Amino acid sequence: MYPILLSLHSLVRWFVLLSLIVALYRAFRGWFKNKQFTKIDNTVRSNTTSIAHFQLVLGLLLYFISPLIDYFLHNFKEAVHDRQLRFFGMEHSLMMMTGIVIITVGSERIKRKNTDREKFKTMAIWFTIGLLVILSSIPWEFSPLVNRPLFRPF
Repeated sequence: MYPILLSLHSLVRWFVLLSLIVALYRAFRGWFKNKQFTKIDNTVRSNTTSIAHFQLVLGLLLYFISPLIDYFLHNFKEAVHDRQLRFFGMEHSLMMMTGIVIITVGSERIKRKNTDREKFKTMAIWFTIGLLVILSSIPWEFSPLVNRPLFRPF
């Protein structure tokens, strides 16, 4: 089960990133061009948040069944000094949850805005911050300290 969840988590990250890019494109375009916040924009907002939440659920499942995390938690004093163990045991999970909370708060704030311009601006700001937090904590293939493949086979 662990390898399947890990592969799925790796795949869904691309959907999270793609949905955030689409949402940000629509948000900045709508904000700067004074567009109307349409049903499509609201669907993009909702789908982006839902995909991020799905990824969070997969990540939490992985956190509780991962042998890497199990080792980290049971050998904390030593493991916290190992860059890869600390990254996956603390940094990655904390930053990803923070990014998803930011996206969720932004998504909820959008619903409370009265004007289309305010909705687009709110989406642009909150989703950009969420994306930057997420990008900072993905274990990219090119990362010198903590690297993972861009695509994991099933």
